[in-house]
Amino acid sequence: MLNFNGMEKKYSAMSGYLFLLLELITLCLVIFGFVRGMVVMSVVLIPVFILMAVGFTVVDPNQSCVMILFGAYKGTIKKNGFYWVNPFFVRKKISLRARNFDSETIKVNDKLGNPIMIGLVLVWQVEETYKAAFGVDEYEQFVVVQSEAALRKLAGMYPYDNIEDEEARVTLREGTEEVNVQLEKEIVERLEIAGIHVIEARINHIAYAQEIAQAMLKRQQATAIVAARYKIVEGAVSMVEMALDELSKKEIVDLDEEKKATMVSNLMVVLCGDKDATPVVNTGTIY
Repeated sequence: MLNFNGMEKKYSAMSGYLFLLLELITLCLVIFGFVRGMVVMSVVLIPVFILMAVGFTVVDPNQSCVMILFGAYKGTIKKNGFYWVNPFFVRKKISLRARNFDSETIKVNDKLGNPIMIGLVLVWQVEETYKAAFGVDEYEQFVVVQSEAALRKLAGMYPYDNIEDEEARVTLREGTEEVNVQLEKEIVERLEIAGIHVIEARINHIAYAQEIAQAMLKRQQATAIVAARYKIVEGAVSMVEMALDELSKKEIVDLDEEKKATMVSNLMVVLCGDKDATPVVNTGTIY
């Protein structure tokens, strides 16, 4: 990971209102000089008037202004207000407001190599203006690229679900909290060089890629059907066992092994069938 050790420092700018008053006085002197014929004085004061006008700057709430003089960083104004600074300063405005980045849904491979579609929402803001201004080119684009790179890395760390990997403790689909914590950690490490503070990072969309979505859906349905059938059979066996025990205990009917097998077979068909059974009632002898 790249490292950038530059430090932000505060710049104490002078009040713009004081220099606005001096600007008006200078303007009055220029006009007075031309009226009274003191052209030399007026000509000298005109560049002064222009330079003073260039030095005015306004810093809005939750905005900063980075000051650069002939390539040298002089400091950052973070407090909003009306200021006057050296007219030769290059001023770079950087917003300190919290911003949202809702990524495009991208196609990546999960830990098992299955193609999935995944997207994220990132809430971020500039914290260190020096790093944002000089640590990277176009810090806003840097946020976009590095966030998507972190998302791709995260997707390769976990399986989409545990259908193929039953030992997977955390999956992208179910381990939301832990996955989001890991995603935020990855993004924080990548954006530190740009002085970006990550407020929140979370996955906002995840699904199988279109080419395998239908097959995976059928597989999930089959898994669910098998699990349901397992429960049905487990319950049916318990019910048959209970029925045989009760018949034997209360001596309602004496069944030999062949009749027990027939009864078990019939009960299992009734209890495990997909449709309601339509039994044939024997009103005579069971023999």
